[in-house]
Amino acid sequence: MNEQPVSDSQWCENIIIANADFIDRVAFDLTVNFERIIGRRIPRADMAQWVECVAMDGGLRPGQHHTQVILVHTRGHRQMENFSPAEYDSLSGQAFSGPLGEFVFTTVCREPQAGGGDVLTDSVALLCREPQVRRLMVVPDDQEEYERVRRALAHAPEELRATLFAMQPMAGGNYRQEILGYSLMKALGISADEIKTY
Repeated sequence: MNEQPVSDSQWCENIIIANADFIDRVAFDLTVNFERIIGRRIPRADMAQWVECVAMDGGLRPGQHHTQVILVHTRGHRQMENFSPAEYDSLSGQAFSGPLGEFVFTTVCREPQAGGGDVLTDSVALLCREPQVRRLMVVPDDQEEYERVRRALAHAPEELRATLFAMQPMAGGNYRQEILGYSLMKALGISADEIKTY
């Protein structure tokens, strides 16, 4: 598995790069909380649906687009516990197509002592310099990783449309912000109508 920043000579125009450990943990927290609130079992998050929701939140609209999905995870974690499909080795290189075009998955592992965000942050900095990347959607972990990504995006060209996802509004920059919980709730099958009754 690669521990260096992602590297590819043929980048897609659209890139989603996410801290997989973080999104898996948030999916677990949402599942536990909402099962209690709405009184039913919640299935694992649908990975394809989550990716499409993130892409739409990042500004992608229906069409024949090509999007690369990069999941950065800690070495020793073989799979996500709260998503389906979940195994990193099986996901890497897989693709699916839908109304927003084709999505291709890549998984990248990092050492636990790397601070949980060095590979992701270095990859974001690299992607900002790639002229073929026009839309970049980033899901960092906590405040510390978010801040590192924020600093990396400070040098992004004006034409790059960058969107950062977090569970709550964070310090801004030269990018858009979206709330991560909405896309995860959709992927978990939690409807707005169910929540309204609470």
